[in-house]
Amino acid sequence: MGFWWLPAFVWTSAYLVGAIPFGYLVARARGVDIFQGGSGNIGATNVGRILGKKFGILVFVLDFAKGALPVLAALWWKHQHAPEEPAWLHEGWLEVGAGLAAILGHMFPVYLGFRGGKGVATGAGVVAVLFPVPFLGAVLVWLTVAAATSIVSLASLAAAAALAGLHFAFSPQLGLTNPRSLFCLIAAALVIVRHRSNIGRLLEGNENRTKGDTMPNLAKTMHVLFLGLWFGSVVFFSFVTAPLLFQAFEGLGKNPDRPEWFPLTRPFDKVTEDLDGKKEQGSRAAGYAVGPIFPWYFLLQGVCGFVTVVTALAWARRNRTERIHSWRANLLILALASVLIGWPVEKKVTDLREPRNAATQAYLQASDSDAAALETMKQARREFLSWHMVSLVLNFVTVLGVGAALALATRLPQSDTTQTIPS
Repeated sequence: MGFWWLPAFVWTSAYLVGAIPFGYLVARARGVDIFQGGSGNIGATNVGRILGKKFGILVFVLDFAKGALPVLAALWWKHQHAPEEPAWLHEGWLEVGAGLAAILGHMFPVYLGFRGGKGVATGAGVVAVLFPVPFLGAVLVWLTVAAATSIVSLASLAAAAALAGLHFAFSPQLGLTNPRSLFCLIAAALVIVRHRSNIGRLLEGNENRTKGDTMPNLAKTMHVLFLGLWFGSVVFFSFVTAPLLFQAFEGLGKNPDRPEWFPLTRPFDKVTEDLDGKKEQGSRAAGYAVGPIFPWYFLLQGVCGFVTVVTALAWARRNRTERIHSWRANLLILALASVLIGWPVEKKVTDLREPRNAATQAYLQASDSDAAALETMKQARREFLSWHMVSLVLNFVTVLGVGAALALATRLPQSDTTQTIPS
């Protein structure tokens, strides 16, 4: 038999663990046949609908665990036997296979005649172990869509798509033959297949919403929280952090008693009517300090923009007679668009920084009569400045849009949990 019995044992065990029908068992313990109640599904959503939130949360945690634990066990085994395992297992097939087996076990449990759930909670447990960072993004997408629409099925579909998108966005070097990449695609396909009836109801505009004020109130909380975070971070970076850094470093560059860790080197001691080399040295140091912040700055804005736009669009769609909600959505869409455009513009500014620095360096090292070096420097600095101004304008548009939307946060919609999606 060789080595093959071990992976077969791990995957079979993962399937049998994933097939444990916690939703059915919890409902049975309460004297309820979960197949006969609500949607007839054994998942946490239906259990919560029939037995209450407490039991729904319990089933979700148990289903989550039966997805996470088999993958953790497979990873532990790999760690213990890494020198012995074949190359194909080293690539990740063991843990990925365990995760897929657990999900399939939940969807098609042998204990219930292969009549199972939709695999969302169990899949979440698998994903949390295999893809911790994309998992956090998918959770945020799920919470945002669920809170905005009160439709769990739509949130699950959106989260599955987000997981695959985030995985390929953050791991572009992993091709389709990589086991983790294949897992993302297969898991997303399984979620879609298991939600066929839900997709049909969504298209018809009569999919069920969760009852109560929990989701509408969560939507308001998330909207205000992320809107405040967006506005605060943009204002603090744009009007406090960046200006103070440039002011401090440029002042340090012109200070004759500068510290030893920031020495004045040639050719920055040159000062002409066209350029102050000492100030230039300080500006470069400030730019170097600010540069690594930009990827996180735009990522934070993108996350905040997604949450606030989705919630605002949901309110605008449900309350079409109140124009304030349309205004709110349009302002946030404008702000998010300025961020999405601003990120490649900022990359262009970064690409132009080195040619600008090189042309400036050449001018500082040239003789005062070198007109060609002066003109080359001016041209490089003009091009850099023009793109930098575009970046600043886009950033200012973001500030205005988010600030105006924040002012409108005093007029949030009233809870309305009885409506369905307009067709």
